[in-house]
Amino acid sequence: MKINPLYLDLIDGKIEGAYKFPFYFICHRIPNRTFKIKKYYFPVCARCTGIYISGFIYFFIATFTPIVYSIELIILAILLIIPTAIDGISQLLNKRESNNSSRFLTGLLAGLGLAILAKAIKFIIIY
Repeated sequence: MKINPLYLDLIDGKIEGAYKFPFYFICHRIPNRTFKIKKYYFPVCARCTGIYISGFIYFFIATFTPIVYSIELIILAILLIIPTAIDGISQLLNKRESNNSSRFLTGLLAGLGLAILAKAIKFIIIY
């Protein structure tokens, strides 16, 4: 048994205890919804991978680029989150089965939208 920094039990490349406390607050980490390199799974699912990647990139770019947080940008951010909500809810209701590519792409959109909203809320609180 190998334990990575997030204390995920990796046994033969399978994620054990995906629903164990406290990690299910971060991501469900269901193996068939998670990217895999060789026999090791990512610590988060495909959708969360997209969210974290685009959020990190946005925060990095926003640090060095002046961005005006207008109502139009906030509406755009909300619109960017909607595809992820539709994908996740339709899957939850067993209306369709998504694949990792669509989960990742909708995660990228949602991560961008969430990052914009987080920065906009920060500016609203500060100013």
